[in-house]
Amino acid sequence: MKKNTLSTIILVSLFFLWFSLPPFSVRIPPMNKSTTIKPKTIRVPFLKKEINVSLPIRLGLDLQGGSRLVFLLDTANINKENIPDAVSAARDIIERRINFFGVNEPQLSLLKGGNVYKIAVELPGVKDPTKTAKTIGQTAQLGFSTYKEEVVKQGTQSATIPTFLPTKLTGAYLKKASLVFDQKSGSPQVGIQFNKEGARLFAEITKNNKKKPLAIFLDNQLLTAPVVQDEIKDGNAVISGSFKVEEAKTLVNQLNAGALPVPVRLLEQKTIEPTLGKENVQKSLIAGVVGLLSVVVFMLVLYGKNGILATISLFLYALYSVFIFQISGIVMTLSGVAGFLLSIGMAVDSNILIYERIKEEKIRTKDVALATKLGFNNALKAIKQANTNTLLIAGVLFNPFNLSFLPISGSVRGFSLTLAIGVVLSLLTGVFVVKNILWHVYKIDKE
Repeated sequence: MKKNTLSTIILVSLFFLWFSLPPFSVRIPPMNKSTTIKPKTIRVPFLKKEINVSLPIRLGLDLQGGSRLVFLLDTANINKENIPDAVSAARDIIERRINFFGVNEPQLSLLKGGNVYKIAVELPGVKDPTKTAKTIGQTAQLGFSTYKEEVVKQGTQSATIPTFLPTKLTGAYLKKASLVFDQKSGSPQVGIQFNKEGARLFAEITKNNKKKPLAIFLDNQLLTAPVVQDEIKDGNAVISGSFKVEEAKTLVNQLNAGALPVPVRLLEQKTIEPTLGKENVQKSLIAGVVGLLSVVVFMLVLYGKNGILATISLFLYALYSVFIFQISGIVMTLSGVAGFLLSIGMAVDSNILIYERIKEEKIRTKDVALATKLGFNNALKAIKQANTNTLLIAGVLFNPFNLSFLPISGSVRGFSLTLAIGVVLSLLTGVFVVKNILWHVYKIDKE
């Protein structure tokens, strides 16, 4: 049973290693040939396919570079009971607008402090935050108004003033918007298609306003006012104007994503250069490698043979952590790296507790196997208590219920999440992996 458990640990660790390593080349000396090992490709013979299971660690804005935007939601004119729904809808619409950009791994977070609502948007790789902020933050309320002439009298004089009367038809009835081009001039236009109810309203409006202008407004700004020639029953229309292609595309994306239910205002705009992100990654890696090597040397000098076992357990701990970060899709930021490095320190503390207790028991019992068993079991109680306390603190920092009196920033949550994952894996390697290695090396029978 003991050998089976250890074999399982070895097999699982090899699988994690295969999954986490990047492709690399190996030269075979006798054959003088080199082959490339692709750890993340699974071949399925009967399907004649290769399944690529590549899952690189996702890097956050501070490690990859890009733009960070923070929008303030203006909820002053919304009923208090409707605010949560409006805020949630605004977040969903902003997310849809971002998805139309094709940005890889965008991050959105809702920030609430008292009655103030903000939405933070992180866009890796985006180099023009001003244009992006304008596109994301525009309300994009589409409206249709009919034309009416009002006669205004001033004394003996009278004047005719053209006015537009809003109709019930709005962008809420849109089914789809698309980029089209005028067949004569080739200029870009926005084609719109209404849903069933919208088509009915549009047909009614065009029927009652033949030979009159029908104004189309976007956020109360007049886009165009074409003259209705005849009743339009199919629910299709075209918005023309002095659009450039990019402007027309942006409007199409905004209309397809939907209008924001609340006005938003840009509060913060920050750009992080890719070179700075690359430097952060390099410095983080160097710090991690130097720290691990220092710990390994310390453990080997202080504990000898047990130091080798501690080094193996730390390597497995790091391997399991990388695997979890890959498959879970966690976005790794600088604060997340800090949490991970702190959890490595706690894993080292666990090993030191175990081997120090074993040293004490050796002096007392003079029996290596018995000392190992007693020392491990006694140290485990303290390790569990310390790690449980750390998990509680990480849970408070993560603030899963968005309590206003606790931190809600993404950096704090990233730190607490990686710390919690590291602590759980530290317990796993300490309780299960290290124990099985020690029991195997010192030939301790399991009870």
